[in-house]
Amino acid sequence: MRDLLIGVHVSISGSIDQAVTRAKELECTTFQIFTRNPRVWAFNELDPAQVKAFSEKARSGGYTHIVAHMPYLPNLASPNPEIFGKSQKTLTAEVTRCGFLKIPYLVNHLGSHMGKGVEVGIGNLVKACREALESSDNQVMILLENMAGTKNSVGSSFENIRQIIDLIDFGERVGVCFDTCHAHAAGYDLRDGEAVDRTLSTFDTVVGLRNIKVLHLNDSKGDLNSNRDRHEHIGEGYIGDRGFRSFINDPRVQSLPMILETPYDDRRADLGNLAKVRELANSR
Repeated sequence: MRDLLIGVHVSISGSIDQAVTRAKELECTTFQIFTRNPRVWAFNELDPAQVKAFSEKARSGGYTHIVAHMPYLPNLASPNPEIFGKSQKTLTAEVTRCGFLKIPYLVNHLGSHMGKGVEVGIGNLVKACREALESSDNQVMILLENMAGTKNSVGSSFENIRQIIDLIDFGERVGVCFDTCHAHAAGYDLRDGEAVDRTLSTFDTVVGLRNIKVLHLNDSKGDLNSNRDRHEHIGEGYIGDRGFRSFINDPRVQSLPMILETPYDDRRADLGNLAKVRELANSR
């Protein structure tokens, strides 16, 4: 059986080091967390004892590709000065927190321009990312997550991603988190081997596959080019078994950390989706 760097988003409830324990219980080889409550603006400083425990557990568990995700509320593309200011401060704080926790990757949703235009949104996003990177004394990498193309969103096209990377202009501190559901919903076909090859080849031409550092593996409840950001269980959506088998076995991405953000319901939970990916990875 081929070894995969695969995991899910795990809870930090109780104390942040419990996330590592939960990842181990699920037999994850990588995992993703929020560094604090993602549903509020305010947050407490990290507890040094919990930081130490997190780092020690991660090291002993062999976790070298841990991923953090930005909270829900920030909109880094927002034209509203108050929201943008709070979002920018949150991003800067999260980069610092990831540095303390020795988490190499921080995934960012690229936000909404709120009807003011993509260029306005990109300008705000670039400003926020540059400020966060310039203010940090660590090597945490900000990962730009490709978006599904919902109304007013920024970063659903590969061309947008390339433009943002070029404008941030911060070398190895900026990369990409490639989300399969978002790509499919934005019109990049992943339903079979030929489609996967075309999409990855296009990404390589426009952005460069070397820039992808993390994969979000999510099937899509919306069809191709639906612009619906609705995640589905692996193999149960419009990408399907054939698409995921081709994608996760493609040599261009198969060694990257794979994070599942699939639903948790009475049809299937995290263990079931992890098992599904492992099955598809070993059934070529």
